[in-house]
Amino acid sequence: MAKLKTTYVCQNCGAVQSKWMGKCPECNQWNSLVEEVIEKQSSSKSSYNQNYIPKNTPVILSNVAGIETHRFETGIKELDQVLGGGIVKGSVVLIGGEPGIGKSTVILQVAGILNKKNKKVLYVSGEESPSQIRMRADRLNVTADNLELLTTTSFEDVLSATALKQYDYLIIDSIQTITSEEIISGGGAVGQIRHVTYRLVELAKSTGLTVFIIGQVTKDGNIAGPKVLEHLVDTVLYFEGDYSRGVRIIRSVKNRFGSTDEVGIFEMSQSGLIEAGDRAFFDKDSSQASGKVICPVLEGTRPFLIEIQALVAPTFFQYPKRNATGYDNNRLAMLIAILEKKGGLNLAGADVYLNIAGGIKINEPSADLAVCAALISSFKDKPVPYTMAFAGEVGLTGEIRSVSNIQGRINECSKFGVETLYANNKHEKSKNIKLVNVKNINDLLKL
Repeated sequence: MAKLKTTYVCQNCGAVQSKWMGKCPECNQWNSLVEEVIEKQSSSKSSYNQNYIPKNTPVILSNVAGIETHRFETGIKELDQVLGGGIVKGSVVLIGGEPGIGKSTVILQVAGILNKKNKKVLYVSGEESPSQIRMRADRLNVTADNLELLTTTSFEDVLSATALKQYDYLIIDSIQTITSEEIISGGGAVGQIRHVTYRLVELAKSTGLTVFIIGQVTKDGNIAGPKVLEHLVDTVLYFEGDYSRGVRIIRSVKNRFGSTDEVGIFEMSQSGLIEAGDRAFFDKDSSQASGKVICPVLEGTRPFLIEIQALVAPTFFQYPKRNATGYDNNRLAMLIAILEKKGGLNLAGADVYLNIAGGIKINEPSADLAVCAALISSFKDKPVPYTMAFAGEVGLTGEIRSVSNIQGRINECSKFGVETLYANNKHEKSKNIKLVNVKNINDLLKL
């Protein structure tokens, strides 16, 4: 019998240590090391066996025939856009997000759509009972005539079910609950997650089975089991959003069959997740007040309008506050400094609060001009009409830089009744809306 060896694996970052420690030296997480037993391989003088027959041999890349990637559309346009146009056969898709954000809801809706299109789907649940899943399916109006359900935490049961019947799609909800008898550790451990995911990827590539894996996230926002899963699967999708408004955003973090810059916008309702599109972040009928500015931003290749809200108020503290929600605090501080230095605004004695409406987080520099406009509007207490929009990157010298895909932003503005777009794109022309060239911060202040 082979000799057993004990190692300690961090459940947060996956680092392996030879002895137990209270704090992981790699990620500095406390009490995250868990003991795992692995089988020590027998030693050999030579790692090469002359009698070994290789399964694969090197080939010339130019001699490899290319294949056309076939995609199957789910019917949910927002999800198909994030996936790059649809589901690729034999791919492994990982869906991560906080508990209760809608991962199981959207995957059950997808299962119902695939079932209607005569696809064989196996839904494996290790968290809920069949009656609970049936209740959710009835609430979502999901047709479950031929949708097969397996409630188990054993990975061997999943392999047995897929061996007895050929399925088109396999759904694992969630990966943290599935355990294999081949690994001596509890469910949710890094060793279990790594082994089960690797076997699922191996199953998908060998049989053409498409696998959806739901993964829970840690308090730091990473998928539990962390980066161990991301490099194994083909596509990684993250759920995020605002619980108060019910807005959900699906972002593609990794996609071997498409772009990683696409987003899908949904809204949570009693009947499940519905496609919200662009209206989720822009409410044209809301009351007009100072400090509210419209900005067309890009997520990947997709433009949509967002509402930037700013509040500039006198401070009663020694150091004024600078607080941003959905926007980078450091970039906000930089824009405030530019307005003070180049624009002459006295913001040193004021608290500044910035909020991106709808719970979305933006990192695109093209929102700089809109943020400055919102700060000026709140500081001077002058409302900005909803018929105006702003887009441009602000440099440290106060100049306004041009933005990419200006035509896409113009088209998006025209759909919502925006009449004037302020940007530094003097060579662009538009028949739909009026373009006003803004060269620097002083031009913005003159407005």
